[in-house]
Amino acid sequence: MDTQLLEQVRDFFAKDKFATDNGAVIEEFREGYSRCSIEIDERHLNAVGGVQGGVHYMLSDFAFAVATNWKECKTVSLHSDIAYLGTLKGKKMIAEANCVKNGRSTCYYRIDVKDELGNMLAVTNITGFHK
Repeated sequence: MDTQLLEQVRDFFAKDKFATDNGAVIEEFREGYSRCSIEIDERHLNAVGGVQGGVHYMLSDFAFAVATNWKECKTVSLHSDIAYLGTLKGKKMIAEANCVKNGRSTCYYRIDVKDELGNMLAVTNITGFHK
C-alpha cells in the first residue's frame, strides 16, 4: 500500500472526530474494501466490563465510510443492522468492510468485526446511497 496515500486518507478522515477521537485507525483500503481498528481501553467498556456495543457499530460505520469515500465523499448510509456474535478476547478490534454489491445508486457492504486473535465479534450490514 502506498504510504503517502494512506497518510492522505488518514488526514482526510481525521475530520471524523467521533471515530478518530475514540481511537479508530485506518489500516488499509482499496476499491470496495477497508480495514480499520481500535485499541480497546477503559473508555470503551460498559458498566459490567464488556465492550460497549456502540464501539462495534462505530468501528463498522467508520470502515464503511473509508471503503466507500476514500476517493470522493459521496456515499451515505441508508440502512444498517448489526449482529453481536462474541466477546473480545484480545485488546484490539478490527473491522473489515467488503463490498458485496456496488450499483449505480446504491451499494451493499458486509463488515466483519473481529479481535486480533481472529474471534468473530459482530457482523454489520450496510446499504449505502451514492449521492
